[in-house]
Formats: sequence, structure tokens, C-alpha cells
Amino acid sequence: MRVLVLGGYGLIGLEIVRALGRAGHEVIGFGRSEATGCRLAPDVAWRTGDLRRLTKAEDWAGRLAGIDAVVNAAGALQDGPRDDLKAVHDTAIRALVAACERQGVTRFVQVSAPGAVAEARTAFLATKAAGDAAVRASALTWTVLKPGLVIAAGAYGGTTLLRMLAAFPVVQPIVLAEARVQTVAGSDVAEAVRAVLASEVPARRDYELVEDKVHSLGDVVAAVRRWTGRAPAKQIALPRWLGFAMARGADVAGWFGWRSPLRTTALKSLADGVTADAAEWRAAGGFPLKSLEQTLATLPATAQERTFGRAQLVFPVLVLTLAGFWLASGVIGLWQREAAEAVLAGRMGQTLAQALVLGGIVADLAIGVWLLFRNWVRRAAWASIVVSLGYLAAGTVVTPELWADPLGPFVKVFPAMGLALAVAALVEER
Repeated sequence: MRVLVLGGYGLIGLEIVRALGRAGHEVIGFGRSEATGCRLAPDVAWRTGDLRRLTKAEDWAGRLAGIDAVVNAAGALQDGPRDDLKAVHDTAIRALVAACERQGVTRFVQVSAPGAVAEARTAFLATKAAGDAAVRASALTWTVLKPGLVIAAGAYGGTTLLRMLAAFPVVQPIVLAEARVQTVAGSDVAEAVRAVLASEVPARRDYELVEDKVHSLGDVVAAVRRWTGRAPAKQIALPRWLGFAMARGADVAGWFGWRSPLRTTALKSLADGVTADAAEWRAAGGFPLKSLEQTLATLPATAQERTFGRAQLVFPVLVLTLAGFWLASGVIGLWQREAAEAVLAGRMGQTLAQALVLGGIVADLAIGVWLLFRNWVRRAAWASIVVSLGYLAAGTVVTPELWADPLGPFVKVFPAMGLALAVAALVEER
């Protein structure tokens, strides 16, 4: 069977792509970036498109050529510059369903979420529910799968958040520690998709995919902490208002292209509880779903896991510190512009001194601003290293005595370049 997997390089989608490939299906991945798809799954053919733009059935015609079944594992958490929930979860899916009906693609698996109902209090769940309704109303052989909190080998979204929280040293701060959560292994979600396509469970049904046991979020974080090999730590319950304040900051960062797992939608979902009932799945003859403990036991808990958690925890601090350094440098340069020009004027003339000082101010401010945008951060970090080396070279020619200055203005440039190198190395979304 030739299967098109939307969101094929996402957390769940990549698990599905690999599971279907192992089962002998010919898998076609679908995502925005062919380069990302080929990097993460180089043995898979990729078709590309932006769901925000694929809002008519004819937009899907060529992309469905030769396809027997579609699995929709695409999604977004909140609206932002790169995400439009209504378009991605609803409009594009209605168009896709219509295109499938026209072109004879009969099988459709929709990956949704527990709590996806029209009256949900988050746009994420409400728009998911609208897309689910379009799938159910179709003439296709459809199945809607609703996994709980997915824990997978990859790190994205909620799985990243768990690893970050578990990486705190000495103590374990946590918001909504009593929130009720049921997990599911990413591999089980992928296997459920395989089982659906193999007709091992009846179609035209919704199946909630969760373990039997309900945990508190605090217990889940503690389990992940043990899994990564860290010593147990005393949990400190943070007030809800503080968690939502941080989440609103992450929402603002979302408009700069950052997709933090700590968003208001995530916290609202946790506050409401990520729970479901897998009874329908069991009654239909579905395979047993792993418990949290079994899921973690099947995943590698290596030094990479511990390093990743710590890196994700400190990465926002690194970016903000580096951006603040360059913005402050530009502002101070603007404030002390005349003094800086006076230092250089005696060596190269007033006109050239003014041009160099103004150019430096503009470069500093530009780098500081670019560092705040996700799509520019790596290039801005490398630019900061190049500009720093330029400053050191120019300063060595014009004011070589500063190398011996007790405050070390030249020497301190090297830690700033090291910080930029760390940011450039760590900025990885998937």
C-alpha cells in the first residue's frame, strides 16, 4: 500500500513513517521542508506543501497521485507566524478529504487528541474537532486515533518539556504537579496506525490510545527523572499564575518563530487533564498499550538524554543573554558615540571615525535583533563571531594597549564568541 503521511517528520509522524516502512508499505512523507524530511528519514520519498495554503481540493490533486491511503499526523499547538490552527487542522483537512473522495483514495487515518470537541476551551482542540468531524462525515474508510501524552524517542513538544523539567538540578520545580495525565508510547501510536491500515481493528470508529493508569504530572516528571539516571529531587510546587506567566512569555516568543513546548495551550490542556479511555480500542481487539514504565523501559536513557535536557533548559538563557549583550553594546555605542569617535579621529580622521562608529552601532543592534528571531538566530550567532573578530583586529591596530587593560575589554570578547558558538550549535528544532 502506498501511504501518504502528513507531518511525516514530526514527533508522531516520524514514528508512523518508520513503522509503516517496516511493515512493508511504500511510505511517502509529507511536510513543509523536503530538506528536513530527507535529513530525518533519508530513505523515504517526500512531497511538500504548506497546509495553510492547501485549502482547496484541487490543491491536493498532484500530491495524492498514486496514493492508496492517507495518515494525517500534522498539527500545530497555537497560532503564530508559521501556524494557522483553523487552516491546518480544519480547512486543509476538509480539502484533503474532498480530494481523496475525488481521486479514489479510500483509507484515511486521522491522528487527533483526547478532548477534541467543538466546545473545547483551546483553539487547538476545537480546530482538531472540526477536522475530525470532516473526516467522519466523509465517504472514506476512516479511523480517528486520539493518543494521550505521547512519549517517544524523539524530542519535540511535550516530550521535550518532560526532559527539560527533569533536568533541573538539586530540586524539581513544577507547575500543575497534580494534573492528571495518561501517557502512550509513540511506537504504540505508530503500531496502531499500522493495525488500522491492516484492518486488524474495525474502521469508522474513534479510538483513544492511552495506558490504563492515571498519573499526576509530578509522578510522570519523577519517572522521567529516574529514567534519565538523575537522583530524586524534592518537588517544589510553583504557583499556577507563575507557570502561566512564563507560558505567555513563550507565546510572545512564538511570534518570533520559536516553538516552545511551554505554551498557554499546553498548560491549559494539562490543567484540564490529559486523560482518556482505551476501552474501545481493547474491545475492538487492539493490542495492549504500554504503561509509562514499560514505555520508558523500551527507550534509551543515555548521556544524550541528560545532555539534551540540560541544553534545552539553558538554551533560552543563552539566546537572551547573547541578544542582550549585542543590544546593550549598540545602545551604549549610541550613547557614547562622540567619545568613541574622538578616540578614533586622531588616528584616522573625523569622517572615517564617524563612519566606523556608526557602522559598529548598526551592526551591534542588527545582530541583537536578529538573535531574537528563530529563523535568523544561527546566522546571527555566526555574524556576531565574525564582527567580534573584526572588532578585535581593528582594536589591535588602533588601541593595542587595551590588551593589557586590567578590565580586559579585548579578552572578554572571547567568552562572548564562545557563547555565540554554543547558541549556533544548539539551535535545532527537530
